[in-house]
Amino acid sequence: MASTQPMRFDPTLLPRSAAIVGGRLVVAGVDAEALADEFGTPVYVYDEAEMRARCREYRVGFPDGVSYASKAFLCGAMARLIAEEGLGLDVASGGELAIALAAGVDPSSITVHGNNKSDDELFAAMSAPAKAIVLDSTDELDRIERLVAAEAPVPSLLVRVNPGIDAHTHEYLATGATDSKFGFSLESGAALAAVEAIVQTNAARFAGLHAHIGSQIFRPEGFDAALARLAGLVRDIETRFGIDVDELCIGGGLGVRYTTGDDPPSIGQHAAAVRESFGDALGRAGVACRPRLTTEPGRSIVAPAGITLYRVGTIKTVPGIRTYVSVDGGISDNLRPALYGAQYEAFVTSRADADRDAVVTIAGKHCEQGDLLVRDARLPADLAVGELVATPCTGAYGHAMANNYNSIVRPAVVFVADGAARAVVRRETLADLVARDVVLGDSA
Repeated sequence: MASTQPMRFDPTLLPRSAAIVGGRLVVAGVDAEALADEFGTPVYVYDEAEMRARCREYRVGFPDGVSYASKAFLCGAMARLIAEEGLGLDVASGGELAIALAAGVDPSSITVHGNNKSDDELFAAMSAPAKAIVLDSTDELDRIERLVAAEAPVPSLLVRVNPGIDAHTHEYLATGATDSKFGFSLESGAALAAVEAIVQTNAARFAGLHAHIGSQIFRPEGFDAALARLAGLVRDIETRFGIDVDELCIGGGLGVRYTTGDDPPSIGQHAAAVRESFGDALGRAGVACRPRLTTEPGRSIVAPAGITLYRVGTIKTVPGIRTYVSVDGGISDNLRPALYGAQYEAFVTSRADADRDAVVTIAGKHCEQGDLLVRDARLPADLAVGELVATPCTGAYGHAMANNYNSIVRPAVVFVADGAARAVVRRETLADLVARDVVLGDSA
């Protein structure tokens, strides 16, 4: 392992209940090694206090309404936590809707997203009935009209608007640019036409506008530009159709601190800036009736609350090139580094305050050279096989994107609070993998 300037792990990347005690990682009073021993590795560990505190910060920052974007991380326990904290829930598939309803979430707090909702998904949302469906295409409105004609309940619709702006993030995370599969273009007039179609039909109620410009955003300019354009649309709707826009949802997108060098605004700073920009935009546009400003955060609620624990399995040095530290997970539990180059920090949990005086690449166990979790990770030069390594800020899109590549079972999800740990999603077993195979499993 090549030496470099010693660098110790920055504990401010940890969730608020976590601490380094005698050099060891402790989360909500529970030792990381004890968690790994009880639940196995890899394992997703979530600090409940961190998630609840972030929910409350959002409720203060956006008093008109907050819905949690469940695509970031969803299970029954998470859905219940969100409901307990007074947030609504944003789902983007029939599966996410089913989990929310099974967890006892009030359907009147659920907003249903998706750029290609099936008839079954639309019918489930309308029958629940969900608070609103976010309309993403004219084809969806045609399907809704057919379902209502077949006596499905009449839904409330938010029109998803593509404001055509640069969110200053990775291209895969940008959803508000002109070339996007999401929403109705504002520039082309499609968004206004979609509102008109809803106003003219008896199969739906117009509930407002929705826009989501992207994710992992640190700078406010994208929100400023989107709000300015959306305010103009609100004015046009008022003057053309003589109706008020009850709600304007600005989506989510606030970035989080994955590495020491990241410097996103706090939830409070973000909310204050968005509210001020919203007021200014409405004033400049001459809007008569102020809509409710709502938001749909996901990553910024759960990412900082999550830590993933791995066991080191092999250490292999390629002379003059790099040292690979292979762990018992990889792209099956964290697809983000391979998908769009996401970066993380790493440290050894039993000596978290030690000098990380070697630069290595933390690799997964999958049959892909691109299965690299942390490039240029800093770890102790005397790292040994069997030690426990943690990557912080992994609460978003790890479990949500988990897969069974190479027929690897998916990890358990564990919530920790007040010195206690509980599994909220059990670890998959080999029997789970075989059971879905109609030849090898039970096909009765």
